[in-house]
Amino acid sequence: MPIAVTSLVVAVVALRKPVEGNGVEVARSRAGRLARQVRESESPVRSQLLGADTRRINLTYVLQSAAARGAAAPPAGRTFADGPATLPDVLEYYRSTQPRRLVVTGAAGAGKTVLALELMLALIDQRAEGDPVPVRIPLAQWNTDQPLTTLLVQRLTDAYKWPAGMAAGLVAHGMVLPVLDGLDEMDPLLADGTPNPDAPRARKVLEALNAYQDGREAGPLVLTCRTGHYDALAPLSRLIDAARVAIAPIDTRHTVAYLRDRALDIPRWQPLIDHLDTQPAGALATILSTPWRLCLSATVYHRDGNPSELLHHTDGHDLDQHLLARYIPATIANTPNPHRYRPDDVHRWLHHLTGHLAGTTTNTPATDITLHQLWTLAGTTRARITDLTLTTVTLALALTAAFFFTLLPFLRSNYLGGGIGTGTFLHVFAAVSVVAFRPTPRPNRLRINRGTLQDGFKAGLWAGSKSWFAVGFATGFTIGFTIGFTTGFTTGLRSGLMNGLVNSLMSELPSQSPDTVFVFGLWLGLWLGLGLGIGTSLVGGFMGGLGGGFADGFKAWFKIWSTVTFVVVLGLNLGLDIGLGLVEGPSLWLGIGLAGGLAGGIMRGLTGEPTTVSNPRDIVRDDMVYGLLIGPLTGLLAGFLVGLLVGLMSRLNDGLVFGLAAGWMVGLVVGLASGFASAARRYGVFLLCSRGKLPFRLAVFLDWAVTAGLLRYSGPGYQFRHRELQQWLTDRPRP
Repeated sequence: MPIAVTSLVVAVVALRKPVEGNGVEVARSRAGRLARQVRESESPVRSQLLGADTRRINLTYVLQSAAARGAAAPPAGRTFADGPATLPDVLEYYRSTQPRRLVVTGAAGAGKTVLALELMLALIDQRAEGDPVPVRIPLAQWNTDQPLTTLLVQRLTDAYKWPAGMAAGLVAHGMVLPVLDGLDEMDPLLADGTPNPDAPRARKVLEALNAYQDGREAGPLVLTCRTGHYDALAPLSRLIDAARVAIAPIDTRHTVAYLRDRALDIPRWQPLIDHLDTQPAGALATILSTPWRLCLSATVYHRDGNPSELLHHTDGHDLDQHLLARYIPATIANTPNPHRYRPDDVHRWLHHLTGHLAGTTTNTPATDITLHQLWTLAGTTRARITDLTLTTVTLALALTAAFFFTLLPFLRSNYLGGGIGTGTFLHVFAAVSVVAFRPTPRPNRLRINRGTLQDGFKAGLWAGSKSWFAVGFATGFTIGFTIGFTTGFTTGLRSGLMNGLVNSLMSELPSQSPDTVFVFGLWLGLWLGLGLGIGTSLVGGFMGGLGGGFADGFKAWFKIWSTVTFVVVLGLNLGLDIGLGLVEGPSLWLGIGLAGGLAGGIMRGLTGEPTTVSNPRDIVRDDMVYGLLIGPLTGLLAGFLVGLLVGLMSRLNDGLVFGLAAGWMVGLVVGLASGFASAARRYGVFLLCSRGKLPFRLAVFLDWAVTAGLLRYSGPGYQFRHRELQQWLTDRPRP
């Protein structure tokens, strides 16, 4: 009764359709929330790129001539208005571009990402209802075999916690403006360090963007790329119907003004400032004409040191090496360091993380450090074997305890025969072993609000049942009919033959001829076989399909092949158990199916509109919470159902014990297979395998590195403050 009432309440809540307007109105209302999220996440990134300072650098940029099909745009612009309106600011410039497709190019460290962020924040500040929301996406994340719309939906899901359905609605109704950052990071450089003119991934990106449309017009977007990389793709690959601008070097007057504003004590900086004032076109002034080098210089000499040392480095590469070698010690000195990280350790840890970004373990270069994807750094095989070993040991200990404390007394009394438990334990171990060894665990999230049950239960139960009922029914029918028919036929035939033999031996019964006895046995076996086969197949098929629909509620943590395996094993178990006359299999799997379906529908339904943006540490935390909630919930429901069924068939005491055992096992298995056998547990395994190479509290260190200015947040991951810093650390295992 409690389960029926609970299911009824959930179903009623799920089937209540909220009163909403049409899709466009809903998307527009949701876009306002997305805009607030983007402002919340990108404002700190801009501050980090400016050296954790409010002092902005007013970049200028110049329109580049297009060979063909360029967009109409002003000849030049600037970041923001700080004087007479001789040039449009970045917002006015973009709105004057027709169609609104902008390519921002510049040298390394020229401020391409900073300019894109300034445009994004200006668009949000001046956004009218119905305007698209700019969303920045590191292009290195794009699987170029997928369309741009898929990338946008994935970004909203990963970085801003939007459910996939809502994210798809925002994208479909044109509420997302793609800001694609880092076309130059799609392909590795050549051996000599120059851009690869072939650049297959970058070329596929440009092909996809050229095909991107908004109705009948070219789709609006913003793209950033280093000048050398973009020129290397010419003349065959260009973004058509777009205005390309090149960021100009910073004027020496602005360089001096910036250094004065950042200096704590002007006398220490005065010799360098005097040199730049007297030689505004000199080599050093030219080298320092990028925002990255200015921020780097201001950080390195912020508290101590002699800025006049820069006068001896008039070559760009030489100056970079000089500043980068002092950057990590300077950031540690400038930032509160409660964990007492040492410069040598910080250097070594960050160098180790660059191996993941270089693609040494994934074969694909990346820009984002995402916690749940780092496990390949510990060695793919090593991490998976360790994961499997720890899961098996944990499961063995827990199931052994459940076995000895609950089931053993009943097994000793031959309750339900000797077949109970063995097949179930084998199924449990096999399922968890497969889940623990799977190559790409994905994290799960819980978001609870008014729309969670409404959307999720329908998606997890209704859509899942439709998708998997055929598979489950076919599996259960085939196996159940085979086992049932074979058992029934042999039983009937044996009964018929025995009946004939008895008639022959007992004189008081009328004798029958052998052919009559055989025909009677054959017909009896056939009818019994058909009866048992059809009954078993219907029950097994129904439960298989129902279980498949419920399994789809767990689709976030079950890959497709895992779900198919689950349904096939469910059908096999039901076919064998019912066909052979066992009882514990149907009762246990019925509990798993119903409890898993209810819990899966609820858990998958906790996906309403988000209220916050993703934090890299939240992903692992949410995955652990998911496992902690869904495991006990499923175990509680499964235990109740199994206990109820066994209690009705036997005694209440027996039902209580078997319900406890089933709840224990199901809760543990589901918990392991969701939160603890998924991304969170794989991340924990990675930390265990990386002792000595990384700090055990890795997320705490990475958050501190963001505060120090070594890293920056990028949606659900971390990025190095600048690509030049990442490359420098990649080349140097030690300081």
